[in-house]
Amino acid sequence: MLAVPRNEELWAGRDLWRVDEVQAVHAHREWYRISAGAGSKGERWYDWQCWVLAEPEDADWGHYLLFRRSLADPDDWQGYVAFAPRDCDLETLVAVAGSRWPIEHAFEAAKQETGLDDYEVRSAHGWYRHVTLALWALALLAVVRAADLARPDPQKKSPDTNSLAAFKRSRGLAGG
Repeated sequence: MLAVPRNEELWAGRDLWRVDEVQAVHAHREWYRISAGAGSKGERWYDWQCWVLAEPEDADWGHYLLFRRSLADPDDWQGYVAFAPRDCDLETLVAVAGSRWPIEHAFEAAKQETGLDDYEVRSAHGWYRHVTLALWALALLAVVRAADLARPDPQKKSPDTNSLAAFKRSRGLAGG
């Protein structure tokens, strides 16, 4: 699934179409109200349409153009190109489109924690290796955090447990 700008040109059969032209031709047709998943403010409801760009008879996969339209402003829409199995339904495509935020969050974490964005591209092989290593490192960090390998023993007191009391005693602020 890939978000595309309105002026993107795509092949549909033997013809080259702009995304906004396809949307204008099909805007009056039926839209389906489907949630793109839970967000920070609840369910993210939009109207959706899906059009076949290419679905070869000898292939198990096809290319589709998915439209998402705002409920509040029907002129506010976004197009997505999807490469999906031929038997994929609209609800599944919408769920994939709605999973964009966790992916963006993961890339932001990779930029901050593993230097994903700290590479100056000099070759495709070098870039590929850097991205692969950065994402592998992020996955490793996620596994280590999930396992919480450095979990303290709850029976053992931390040396800092009484540091405030020790500080007060050293200043004569508390008995002890």
